Amino acid sequence: MDKNQLSRRNFLGKSAIIGAAGVIGMSALSSCSAKNQTVDYEFPPLLDLAPDGKPLKAGLVGCGNRGTGAALNFLAAGHDLHLVALADVFEDKVWDCRNKLMKQRVEVPEQNCFWGFDAYKELMALDLDVVILATPPHFRPAHFDAAIQAKKNVFLEKPVCVDPVGARQIIATAKKAENMGLTVITGTQRRHQRDYLETYKQVAGGAIGDLVAAKAFWMQSHVWFRTREEGWSDMEYMLRNWNNFCWLCGDHILDTHVHNIDIINWFMGKHPEEAVGFGGRAHRLTGDQYDYFSIDFDFGNGVFSHSFSRQIDGCANQLGELIMGTEGYTNCKNTIYNPDGSVKWTYEYPKDKDGRSTGVVKVSPYVQEHIHLVTAIRTNKPVVEAERTAVSTLTAIMGRTAAYTGQKVTWEEMMTSNMKLGPEKYEMGAVDMEFPVPVPGTAHKA
Repeated sequence: MDKNQLSRRNFLGKSAIIGAAGVIGMSALSSCSAKNQTVDYEFPPLLDLAPDGKPLKAGLVGCGNRGTGAALNFLAAGHDLHLVALADVFEDKVWDCRNKLMKQRVEVPEQNCFWGFDAYKELMALDLDVVILATPPHFRPAHFDAAIQAKKNVFLEKPVCVDPVGARQIIATAKKAENMGLTVITGTQRRHQRDYLETYKQVAGGAIGDLVAAKAFWMQSHVWFRTREEGWSDMEYMLRNWNNFCWLCGDHILDTHVHNIDIINWFMGKHPEEAVGFGGRAHRLTGDQYDYFSIDFDFGNGVFSHSFSRQIDGCANQLGELIMGTEGYTNCKNTIYNPDGSVKWTYEYPKDKDGRSTGVVKVSPYVQEHIHLVTAIRTNKPVVEAERTAVSTLTAIMGRTAAYTGQKVTWEEMMTSNMKLGPEKYEMGAVDMEFPVPVPGTAHKA
């Protein structure tokens, strides 16, 4: 059977030897939030701009739209910040990114532009303080490990992997970064967003009592896709259409919905113990992914979260989170309600010149997370967020696995699974892989 056949055997198979990465505890996540608990959480410094300090040179690995945006966010975080290197699998992506940056008066030296599967190694050999990792998520574990081995501080986009093996590798590399005194900030920007942070403080302080239930949702129109062009090999086609192949992006329950899943884990104070759910494909034109997921996450002690995501055109859309407590509920972002629906508390946004609420936080969370990165480096107070984001990513993988197979999936199974998606080697050309769309209830069969 092809190793990428999406079967329960492949998803849940136990490794004979788990290794150190497989048995690391989830120390970043404590027990479930409760009324009047002590808040055990490291809040980021909410500065409008990072403090001045030594010049910082950064390199970008992954020159697509998100990578380009992340680079500009880094440059906006403070003074004396410089982007000096670019790397991507595709040469045209490198030059396109460089041209976009030049329009923003950011010029990257041509000799520091690299392309190909090993381009990241050439970039990391340079004298850099920070590496921004924004390739398709499949490559994140290997690139993260290389960055830490090269003693670079890292901005790590989410999701941080696509399979359990990758999640455990991220956790192990995070431990290395901590031991080396490096800083690693991840792209879970809601944890740097001022209204979310203040709402979390209220809830952790007992504003809605004990937490009893939650839901998380990301429903939107179908995102971008690429049709195959003449002359593209299997590998080039998949890489240029990466957002539609599970081995590259992990499906949209990871690629986008992981944000909402991360919020529920954060507010609950732990990851779920097991998941059961369903999903399906109705409209997608390319790739091997689902159009929708509906997952029930069990946090134990009778606490559940319904997590659902969808990417289909022409449907009702909504995005966000909701957590119920014994004394009220919250949208997690800016409002706490009494049980009868009346407002108990709201976040106070900055006001405009006419004294009206702007409805937006003072600093974009996309910039705020980079302010945190630069501040941690310049004040020599390192912080590593990679483990907690790996936990949320693995939570999404547990939900995906439950939907693909139609089976109940446990956290223990995820932490010992030997599932590793993708080809054995990376090279342009034909790829000997099959991409069946998973069929629940039969996906366990060869």
